[in-house]
Amino acid sequence: MELGMVGLGKMGGFMTERLVRGGHRVIGFDRDPAVVQKLAEKGAGSANSLDNIISQLKPPRAIWLMVPAGDPVDQTIAALVPHLSTGDTIIDGGNSYYKDSMRRAAALAPKKINFVDCGTSGGVWGITEGYSMMVGGDADVVKRLSPIFETLAPGPDKGWGRVGPAGSGHFVKMVHNGIEYGIMQAYAEGLDLLRHKKEFSLDLLQVGKIWQFGSVIRSWLLDLTVDALSKNPTLSGIEAYVTDSGEGRWTVIEGVELGIPLPVISGALDTRFRSQDPEPFANKLLAMMRHEFGGHAVKTAGTK
Repeated sequence: MELGMVGLGKMGGFMTERLVRGGHRVIGFDRDPAVVQKLAEKGAGSANSLDNIISQLKPPRAIWLMVPAGDPVDQTIAALVPHLSTGDTIIDGGNSYYKDSMRRAAALAPKKINFVDCGTSGGVWGITEGYSMMVGGDADVVKRLSPIFETLAPGPDKGWGRVGPAGSGHFVKMVHNGIEYGIMQAYAEGLDLLRHKKEFSLDLLQVGKIWQFGSVIRSWLLDLTVDALSKNPTLSGIEAYVTDSGEGRWTVIEGVELGIPLPVISGALDTRFRSQDPEPFANKLLAMMRHEFGGHAVKTAGTK
């Protein structure tokens, strides 16, 4: 099968490589010509513009987008549409907000252009391990595109599936990422507690390795944590700053809107927000309030 790939960053590039190795014809485009050339050397076709991609594909065409969520997706779709025909399909494989995906599918429908949203997980390991893909869109369209998903997935019949209509793929991926926040936070807190039990002089790397086998909390994420600790046991040089991609926020907002309690995911998100504040003003206020009502000592900047 053939398709166009727009956005050849790390993940888009790895997906293109996997597809080419799987026997698919992929025409790639990126704003960086050097990236396009690099993938061309690995067997992918190359394009120097969006319309050039389309001109190299036979109808019905499939164009896979791996561009940042938000305006870049809308701008790319707007640039593609004038060159597309009835029956062509746009696949958004990025981390778009599911309501945006529903809106885009509705806007493309009158033009007879299909829209498929594919929540994609796997990161840099996907090229070897395969990608987990949560697909939303018309059932017949997804079925026609199934050779693509089967090649990208860990296996033809595992790690991917159509979960519902347009928007559902990104909704499921959003919740997936929210769960990811909670699991990561639990591992981080548990290992931090072990680290602070000084009287036992616990070796976090040793404990992690024990948990990897037979334990009910063993997981791929634990494997990655152990790998990180083996490289840097004290996490020397790592700043305690944790970014959030936005999907955790969307998950918590959805919980509020539906009246569904999400204490673990919400707490994990709050922790990330706190890590991003170099001078947490709320903590300073807490210290001052205790001083005001109880005369408790306040630690001033620069003291230990």
